[in-house]
Amino acid sequence: MGFRCGIVGLPNVGKSTLFNALTHAGAQAENYPFCTIDPNVGIVEVPDPRLQKISALVNPAKLIPTAIEFVDIAGLVAGASKGEGLGNRFLAHIREVDAIIHVVRAFNDDDITHVSGHVDPISDAGTIETELALADLETLERAIERTSKAAKTGDKKVLRELEILKTTHEALSNDTQIAALLTEDEVIHALKPLCLLTAKPVVYVANVAENELQGNEKVEALRKHAAEAVAQLVVVSAAIEQEISEIDPSDRPSFLEDLGLDESGLDKVIRAGYDLLGLQTFFTAGPKEVRAWTVRRGATAPQAAGEIHTDFERGFIRAETIAYDDFIGLNGEQGAREAGRLRLEGKEYVLSDGDIMHFRFNV
Repeated sequence: MGFRCGIVGLPNVGKSTLFNALTHAGAQAENYPFCTIDPNVGIVEVPDPRLQKISALVNPAKLIPTAIEFVDIAGLVAGASKGEGLGNRFLAHIREVDAIIHVVRAFNDDDITHVSGHVDPISDAGTIETELALADLETLERAIERTSKAAKTGDKKVLRELEILKTTHEALSNDTQIAALLTEDEVIHALKPLCLLTAKPVVYVANVAENELQGNEKVEALRKHAAEAVAQLVVVSAAIEQEISEIDPSDRPSFLEDLGLDESGLDKVIRAGYDLLGLQTFFTAGPKEVRAWTVRRGATAPQAAGEIHTDFERGFIRAETIAYDDFIGLNGEQGAREAGRLRLEGKEYVLSDGDIMHFRFNV
């Protein structure tokens, strides 16, 4: 199961620097707009200390974490929905992602050009959001025109779809959050093929100066904006994150400690993206490998089995399941089994985050 987060923002807000630090992919990060001509893509491990703790008990040959794909999309500007800057070509890339990481500049630096001449996080965020909304309005208008023709037959299903499209267009025209409409299955079904940009979940990343990791007035303004949009906010210094990514992993804990940090900003961004998409982790553990797997929250045991192989889901019989805390507290599978903490779960079982699973199947 692949999950993609698109990193967006105005030019020169620190997007590509953040992407470099996330992925070590060497994306260009120059002091001028539009240096990212093609979207850079990188696969990023989701930090999860539970994987190492399970591994310490199992001692497997391999350790395989779960991951999220990040896409660095060229800086957007006012008028992008009409082709300004690099235009609709890059809005199309955003349509392909599951969630949006919206990087907003929250620092002053006369040596780094701002596309509009001054730093205003709320105005900057609003510029991007307006372009996404304008692009969605055009998408909806085309869909309404297309569906109106089909509705002339009087088909009730098509008429209902047309009603949903018109309601969504009106809401977006009045600055209503599209997410507020996505509470009914038929609405979700009608809008899903359109891949509306404004329907995607968002994490705002406030990029601050190295000495402002505890925040500043720009961050607080953005925090309020994020709360109103029912979105998350993560504060990072892209410059520091780039430096952290370039040092030896064994030296990173002491480097973070010197900065007074418990974890890197990038770990926070990755986990925020993971949480934002409504994901959770289950594990498989054996002598060959200990592996983390990603499923949607609310997934059943057969659906989790299907993440490993479609045959596992098709021929699912049962799942031998141990809660993570029991697995660690009882020194692994044997201890959990002896203590009666290994459970046999059937097709209706809904996973809990951290479950250690062994699937029985027959095809």
